[in-house]
Amino acid sequence: MLTITRKLEFDAGHRIPDHNSQCRNLHGHRYTVLITLTGEVVDADGQSDSGMIMDFSDVKALANTHLVNVWDHAFLVYCNDMVVRQFLDSLPDHKTVVLDRVPTVENLARIAFDILQPAFENRYGRSLSLSRLTLYETPNCWAEVTA
Repeated sequence: MLTITRKLEFDAGHRIPDHNSQCRNLHGHRYTVLITLTGEVVDADGQSDSGMIMDFSDVKALANTHLVNVWDHAFLVYCNDMVVRQFLDSLPDHKTVVLDRVPTVENLARIAFDILQPAFENRYGRSLSLSRLTLYETPNCWAEVTA
């Protein structure tokens, strides 16, 4: 099996409301996402992506459209964290992403996978799939979702 991986980064804030450490406070991270695709190598002379599973710039463009640009410089807030949601709603034009789960790195990785999987699935009429998504919250802490 042949895979390719594209790395992208974004900044976002969050909090873990019921956590009994500093993570219950509003804070942010420089997230790194690794997007791993599995597929057949294009074998067609004269095609721009011949010899590739998918052009890395296309991977970046799709990931930016569906995930990175949406979450970058946003506050990722749990829908039931009403105190923070009300505060964020009081800020004019604030970039807030309301999530159905507490924004732990594990939950964010699963949400990101679920967002990106249909964006890459059988793209361009080829057998292509998101096989793994790794989300780094810090250089030393991450979560990984596999198909």
